[in-house]
Amino acid sequence: MTRARLAPSFLLLAGTASAAAAPRVLVARWTGPITPVSAEFVDAAVAQAGRDKDAALVLELDTPGGLDGAMRESVKTILASPVPVIAFVSPAGARAASAGVFLVSAANVAAMTPGTNIGAAHPIELGGAPSGAQGAVMGKKVANDAAAYLAAIAARRGRNADWARFVVQQSSSITAEEAVRERVVDLTAEDLPDLLAKVDGRKIASFPGRLRTKGAVIERYEPSARQRLLMAVADPNVAMILMTLGVSGLLIELYHPGLILPGVVGLVCLISAFYAFQALSASLAGVLLMLAGMLFLVLEMHVVSYGLLAAAGLASILLGAAMMFRAGTGLAIGWKVLAGTVGGFAAVFGALTYTVARALAGKPRAGAAAMIGRRVTATTGLAPRGTVSYGGELWRAQSLDGSHPAGAELEVVAVRDLTLEVRAPR
Repeated sequence: MTRARLAPSFLLLAGTASAAAAPRVLVARWTGPITPVSAEFVDAAVAQAGRDKDAALVLELDTPGGLDGAMRESVKTILASPVPVIAFVSPAGARAASAGVFLVSAANVAAMTPGTNIGAAHPIELGGAPSGAQGAVMGKKVANDAAAYLAAIAARRGRNADWARFVVQQSSSITAEEAVRERVVDLTAEDLPDLLAKVDGRKIASFPGRLRTKGAVIERYEPSARQRLLMAVADPNVAMILMTLGVSGLLIELYHPGLILPGVVGLVCLISAFYAFQALSASLAGVLLMLAGMLFLVLEMHVVSYGLLAAAGLASILLGAAMMFRAGTGLAIGWKVLAGTVGGFAAVFGALTYTVARALAGKPRAGAAAMIGRRVTATTGLAPRGTVSYGGELWRAQSLDGSHPAGAELEVVAVRDLTLEVRAPR
């Protein structure tokens, strides 16, 4: 009787223990360029998986590449991970190019979804390499260093080190199926459940036991609010838009001092843009050209150049933006964004120029210049001197066209030494 009563409790405890023993897998997805923000994201994900003692960390990747420094930070984090790291290039249509190849190679298990590709890992100097023979030597040194680095990572993980050197030197790219045949990655998987089922039971070097991932509880690691904000800011197109807003706000404040809001917003946007360019290792020449363009626009307000400084400023900004990032790094300013921002600069500057020109072309509303052409009434006879009434005030006056009787309506021609020079209206 007692055993019968205890049996349900025993089954309940057994089920609870089984559920508690179910392995957990942390999944972190990164889509976009490899930047300092992505390095921070990978580091935080690895730390979270280690604290929770997860069975594995799945790093889902879809990246065009990015910055060498950020890539190396992530590689070191992955190599030192306290839990097995599984790099998974997915979904179909995704890629692991340039710096992304290094992250995939560093993982304990590398997998790809059919329809993805990996490769094109030739390094590119963002700031621009020296030209001529010196530039060729420097480029070769950088490529050899990257090739040796990737080959060392591949050899550590038991993968094809020869292909690692080749992909850096030749900048080639292969499909998921070719990557498996060439021992670049370990396997292909249709999706995350398929991946976890296929790697279950795999022995991972330097880790005790075998992977337990089949039927694992999947937890998603999401970027923090700070990381999401930096991800948004550290984008070439967003940085360019912030630059446009910043310069436009400062220009408006300079043209109309005292508005406050345009200047404050402009300064915040400009500082944010410079942070993004610094984080993305933008070309120094490109940044300097854009700064020169802004300076030209400011000088146009104070120097009569008949639009030449404004044109030079817009051209400098356009050229600087085009030089900001090198092709093939996964970082670039879209031409639509570039055209829109330069068009925005032109529109703001054109509107301000039109406002100033209209103000200068209008008639003065105060001072002696505002009295020219006004009608006055003679309060005494002018022969040729006398007094006239203007705006309820009496002024000394001198006639330029003979005598005029008191009460005559006259026109102001000039103001000299507080004396109005008048004549009959024409």
